[in-house]
Amino acid sequence: MGAPAQIEVRDLTMGYGESIVQRDVAFTVGQGEVFVIMGDSGCGKSTLMRHMVGLNAPRAGDVFYDGEGYWAAAEERREALKRRFGVLYQYAALFSSMTLAENVAVPLVEQGGLGQGEALAVARLKLALVGLAGFEGHYPAEISGGMKKRAGLARAMALDPDILYFDEPSAGLDPLSSRRLDDLILELRDSLGTTIVLVTHELPSIFELGDNAVFLDAEKKTMTAKGRPAELKDSPDPKVRAFLTRGRL
Repeated sequence: MGAPAQIEVRDLTMGYGESIVQRDVAFTVGQGEVFVIMGDSGCGKSTLMRHMVGLNAPRAGDVFYDGEGYWAAAEERREALKRRFGVLYQYAALFSSMTLAENVAVPLVEQGGLGQGEALAVARLKLALVGLAGFEGHYPAEISGGMKKRAGLARAMALDPDILYFDEPSAGLDPLSSRRLDDLILELRDSLGTTIVLVTHELPSIFELGDNAVFLDAEKKTMTAKGRPAELKDSPDPKVRAFLTRGRL
């Protein structure tokens, strides 16, 4: 028996203006799982993540956290639910005028209610957790792309969320830095028991990290497969097979 469902996306339809991005998307994410949202560019992967973390409201459907509907909840309750999420955006989204420690301290002050001194002390611990001890006083321009991603991860973890969302974490990284980031994600999952939702089209990350996955089809505008990535290589859908094998089967 798998892990209990911590997240349930139920019959979600998403769109902008008159355009529908995806419709009738439905899946569950078990506690402690690494769940992959995958598909070709433009299929709506990042859009789905934005709906899951409360940045975009759906046309229909809802996202449930431990059985509680996010979009059906009152605004005050939605804000409380957001505290359960940490988000690492595609380009880390660090403030260039702040040191790494100051960047990580931002949510601790603004959402956690800590004073600046206490927040910086916690920030140093979070940076150490992602392998950046000794770099607390560096500015984003002074470090590599892989280190920026790790600093962004430290900030996403600042409030000790039980769910972490990653939007294309390997974007812009060389293969070695990407592998190190994958290893770090697994270490955090194993040591902290964090549930992870990963938006990516990178095959090594999908197979290395993913316990389960969903495939979004840009043309059909709906999900066409879900399950373990290794098993989806044999999907009856030729587009899913081609995606997961780069057309080599």
